[in-house]
Amino acid sequence: MRSGRLIALALLVIAALAAGCSESNPPEPTTGDWHGAIEVPGQPLQVGVSFRDDGTASIDIPLQGVSGTQLKDVRTDRNGVSFAIPDIPGDPVFRGEYESGSDRITGDFTQAGQSFRLTLSRGKVTPPARPQEPKPPFPYKTEDVTYRNGDITIAGTLTEPQGPGPFPAILMISGSGPQDRNEDLMGHKPFLLLADTFTRAGYAVLRTDDRGVGGTGGKLDDANYADLAEDAAAGVRFLRTCPELDPARVGLFGHSEGGYLAPLVAARPDSGVAFAVLMAGPGVPGAEVLIEQTRLLAAANGTPPDQVETRVRDTTELAALLKAGDLDGARQLAIRQNQSLPDDQRVPDDQAAAQITPYLAALVAYDPAPALAALRVPVLAFFGGKDLQVPPAQSEQPMRDHLAADPDATVHVFPGLNHLMQPTETGRPSECSTIETTIAPEVLDYVTGWLRQRVPVK
Repeated sequence: MRSGRLIALALLVIAALAAGCSESNPPEPTTGDWHGAIEVPGQPLQVGVSFRDDGTASIDIPLQGVSGTQLKDVRTDRNGVSFAIPDIPGDPVFRGEYESGSDRITGDFTQAGQSFRLTLSRGKVTPPARPQEPKPPFPYKTEDVTYRNGDITIAGTLTEPQGPGPFPAILMISGSGPQDRNEDLMGHKPFLLLADTFTRAGYAVLRTDDRGVGGTGGKLDDANYADLAEDAAAGVRFLRTCPELDPARVGLFGHSEGGYLAPLVAARPDSGVAFAVLMAGPGVPGAEVLIEQTRLLAAANGTPPDQVETRVRDTTELAALLKAGDLDGARQLAIRQNQSLPDDQRVPDDQAAAQITPYLAALVAYDPAPALAALRVPVLAFFGGKDLQVPPAQSEQPMRDHLAADPDATVHVFPGLNHLMQPTETGRPSECSTIETTIAPEVLDYVTGWLRQRVPVK
């Protein structure tokens, strides 16, 4: 469950420019590949820009999984360089100039009223080191698949062990916000790594794009938990029809908000779900998670105590309206709270209001207790000891209490790990992109061992 969904500054991105040429005019000096960093304090964002001689340009942002995104309003000539990023809240714009003496492009990147220095030098951007990221060729079958949930087409990737089945299978359910099938976060692809690990161990794995992402239809912001639970149930039904898979041994793996949805599906008497694994799945209602998350993240980022309490009060007031289903009231409150912020933290009012959606209201209002208490299948729930987004101090004991009637439930905390199960110094989300480890090996070993005990491969 990510922080900052209420009044969030959109992902910082950068763009670039393109220079035209003709037989009579040489290419502009900006043509080619460039790299640099948006100088966000304490968290510089590496970017790569490709300027083409046909007047177009694109950008790569490795830490955000952005590759080849086209830019708009591009201008590049000897009098100035400017561009804008399309379809991003905060209207990100770069304005600068090409410095012929140093062969650099320098200027300011501005988004939602905040400006950061950006200097581009020649050359491609270097992707961050991700030593765990699986690379082909793979020792198993990989297939892109689609299936339906009513009017929605769901797209994903099914990985399946080689050899004769039937194999047990796992459906992956991602955390909050629009996620692709790899759950690509800050340059990491945890679901790709988990799918690779489990498939090598003998389990088929289906990971899918969320609504409105990749090949999946619909719009996530308009969905409620009944919709999202039915998306997951459709995935279970799809897996149970695959000829090489065992329909009696299909389970769920939910991360963060996916740890809400997995029990909601598995608790259905007719779900056919045989087991569930919950990674950083909250054990308390969404409003409580959001409020505590606000407190911990603000404090960890060095916010003065009085401002921390102000943010907590704002979040509490907003959550109360969302729980009551008063989205119009919540939007008006979000605008007022936005207007009270310092100029450099404010976003346009329509963007503040746009964060208030039926999907967010469903998350805030959800109470996991009934579904967790109804589970009667093997369940593994685990947390990172330094997770500031779903802190174990808040969720571990409630999770144990809710699962008390389940004959085979395990709750475990991994010391020193964050929300993505990475080794961390602070637990702050901003640290995730600088950590090379995608998921700590002890987590992969522990979960795989649990699966082999409860759902042995034949």
